[in-house]
Amino acid sequence: MLVLAIDTATPEVVTGVVEVTDDSGPLVRSERRELTTRGHAEILTTRILECLAEAGVTRADLDAVVVGQGPGPFTGLRVGLATGAAFGDALGIGVHGVCSLDAIALQEPEVRSLLVVTDARRREVYWARFVDGVRTHGPDVLAPGELTAHLAGENIDAVAGSPGHSALFDLPVRTASAPTALSLVQVALPNLVASVVPGPLTPLYLRRPDAVELKDRKK
Repeated sequence: MLVLAIDTATPEVVTGVVEVTDDSGPLVRSERRELTTRGHAEILTTRILECLAEAGVTRADLDAVVVGQGPGPFTGLRVGLATGAAFGDALGIGVHGVCSLDAIALQEPEVRSLLVVTDARRREVYWARFVDGVRTHGPDVLAPGELTAHLAGENIDAVAGSPGHSALFDLPVRTASAPTALSLVQVALPNLVASVVPGPLTPLYLRRPDAVELKDRKK
């Protein structure tokens, strides 16, 4: 099974082709990771085509798409979801949405109690807490100070995610900063191998977009 992986929930745009076989774990055939604060639409399709070429496959060879549903800023996240949905619709294959924070946490399996944070702008973070790899709280959005107070008394061993925001917490900082093609597919793996028909893609915006129509501003 060949899977196209996409995530635009963080400033690190992630694309890749991952092969899933019955007798071994998922194998990354190609991957592109690029830091950008804007311009997701301009680079995403190009990076996908580069990954397909490097993996030696065509769009018609793909069996599924996995796309990060966020949480993430409205514009960038929408680009990834729309692109994943377009590939799925054009090729007649399933598009599996996964929580992007789950894909970050999966890269730190040795941490028992993990906090994952990413940039939500407006001096806030998207966050989730994981215990033994299972999400127990979130995803949600809070200011770092509010999150610290919210988690007071909780036993948290480390923090991962956006480096600039991870450093705001008095916790050991792990290296996982964004989803990878492999971790995105690993989150969706149970549904992929069981041939589960995915439901509708539901973006995790968690709040209204920054850009609103003028009539909404007046309200």
